[in-house]
Amino acid sequence: MLKEAEAGAKTADLARRHGVSEATIYNWKSKYARLELSEARRLKKLECENAKLKRLLADAMLDQVTGPHGVVGVGR
Repeated sequence: MLKEAEAGAKTADLARRHGVSEATIYNWKSKYARLELSEARRLKKLECENAKLKRLLADAMLDQVTGPHGVVGVGR
């Protein structure tokens, strides 16, 4: 999609064709336009891994506060 935008396609047409908003396309352009395809894929993979690690940390912190059975104060 970004290649189409670089080739001169109108943002509104791209958004409609791909089912995303124009704002999304502008955000993707600013984030990915200077990256090679392999770099963009690596960035996406790292972002997914980071999100997974954040969820694991949040779950561990929640377990620490509530206990493994989800009840506040159990085990203290």
